[in-house]
Amino acid sequence: MGGLLAFSRAIDALNERFGRLADYCVLIACLISAGNATVRYLLSYSTNGLLEIQWYLFGAVVLLGAPYTLQRNEHVRVDLLYMSLSPRGRLWIDTLGFVLILIPAGIYLTFLSFPFFWQSFVSDEMSQNAGGLILWPAKLLLPLGFALLTVQGISELIKRVAALTGAIEIETEYEKPLQ
Repeated sequence: MGGLLAFSRAIDALNERFGRLADYCVLIACLISAGNATVRYLLSYSTNGLLEIQWYLFGAVVLLGAPYTLQRNEHVRVDLLYMSLSPRGRLWIDTLGFVLILIPAGIYLTFLSFPFFWQSFVSDEMSQNAGGLILWPAKLLLPLGFALLTVQGISELIKRVAALTGAIEIETEYEKPLQ
């Protein structure tokens, strides 16, 4: 179990870095948005490239931030049943959710989105808007984000199994929404 937990820590560290990158994408998107609005109103100038880069950054925030959010246990969950369970019951619900839903869906979406990115990459696909950007970097976010979410699901699964076997303790008392 020690080797698997070390693997889990490596995944956590990787997604921590991508989560920090997503943080910076928020800042950059805000600066671009403010700069674009200022230049548009003061100089009557705008470019589609600036608008598109904001969408790219937003996609990065969502797709690179999702694995980080899962790692931090800050994702949306339905507490109606979950909070009424014992800590061990919660671990089992998490484990089953990772095995039956998150990991298979993540693998499927990663493989489904990769050809979408690859076709854009090999054809050097460009935006149809005047002054638009190349599209493959935005499309790369799909398989990358889903792959990172999948491996984070594997990391969380390892931690839940370790907790169920008594190898580690993890928190199962998550904050309820809107408190």
